[in-house]
Amino acid sequence: MRYLPLVHAVATVALDPPPLLEPAQLERYADAAVRSCLGLREGDDLLLTGDPAHRELLVALAASGYRAGAGFVDVVYVEPRARAARMRLAAEEHLGALPSWERSRLRALRKPTTCAVTVLGEGDIGAFDDVPPQRLATEFARLGKARRPFTLASQRGFLRWVGMAWPTPAWASRVYPELVVEEAERRLAHDLLHFCRLGPDDPPGLEGWTTHTAALVERGRTLTELGLTRLELRGPGTRLDLALAPGSRWLGGPRTNAHGYTVAGNFPTEENFTSPDPSGTEGTFSCSRPLVIRGRVIEGIAGEFRGGRLVRLKAATEADRRALADALAADRGAQRLGEVALVDRTSRIGRAGRTYFTTLIDENAAAHIAFGYGFDRSREPGSPGRVNRSSLHLDVMIGTDDCEATGITGEGRRVPLLEGGTWRVP
Repeated sequence: MRYLPLVHAVATVALDPPPLLEPAQLERYADAAVRSCLGLREGDDLLLTGDPAHRELLVALAASGYRAGAGFVDVVYVEPRARAARMRLAAEEHLGALPSWERSRLRALRKPTTCAVTVLGEGDIGAFDDVPPQRLATEFARLGKARRPFTLASQRGFLRWVGMAWPTPAWASRVYPELVVEEAERRLAHDLLHFCRLGPDDPPGLEGWTTHTAALVERGRTLTELGLTRLELRGPGTRLDLALAPGSRWLGGPRTNAHGYTVAGNFPTEENFTSPDPSGTEGTFSCSRPLVIRGRVIEGIAGEFRGGRLVRLKAATEADRRALADALAADRGAQRLGEVALVDRTSRIGRAGRTYFTTLIDENAAAHIAFGYGFDRSREPGSPGRVNRSSLHLDVMIGTDDCEATGITGEGRRVPLLEGGTWRVP
């Protein structure tokens, strides 16, 4: 009998990295979205959508939903590489198609007892790099049109939806390139808690968040009561004059939807906003932060409006300018404004001094404008003022620490809104 030599095996144990948040912090973050932002009630169904890299938060959200009494929680993972493969390889006529089950899911979201969370934060930043730009633009333009009925339903208060974020290695490394990946993710996770008023220095429970958003609601009422008919925005490279339609309402923070639920769609949020007259914007603008669109970082954005329409567009490179121009060619309304939002220099996101490379966060760092569709709820009932009906909505940040915003009433009275980047209204 032959004996094989005894080999001493050396066991290697793969240690899982420490969680990005302590269990209690993660639970608090998830509960704030489910209970406060969505107002989930017993028996409601909850749809969660995110990247595979968001699994930790998605599982926490599911648990939060069931603790709040959800009847069913469904989790849908979107694989960026599979989506990129479809955009590269599918027949052109199939780009932007919504399969029947996706339409059914979107229709179900209109039910009063159904709500949704979308988790943001790129898990695979280069996923779309090999997709031809024209096919990429076609995909998103057609998707915007196909989803338009559901976008309108959301704007009119028939959908309960909230967008929130979760760190991924790729995204965190872009925000904190000087840190090792694990530390960058943890730092970003704690930033998100801080922005949502859930940090260690904030009041316990959800008190910090609810107090902050209540102040946004109250400022929206104050701005609405001013009866502004025009808005002037001034800053480095920006000199914009915007017409505001009669009956315009300024919004911010949670709102009561058509089914009686109180919903906060952005988590975090710092803005007060309205929809300008789509034909009444004149002047120039210069962006203070880069825009990330379809995985591409576009810097140096600037342009000019005449008669409400974008007539000149610049970016740091010609390739970036073309990519942005392709996006703004989605339809006739995409080159007109649908939103103007004011954010002052006390914003926690702005004070962090970083670009976060996702619109959910960066739009709450500074004043911004948005190309494309506007919001019906920014008009008083029966108001004759028009709202942009584009299928696109694309925010670009123009605010700086010395941004000036002045409102003009129907009687011609000038009302300082932002001076030196700071609110002048309560």
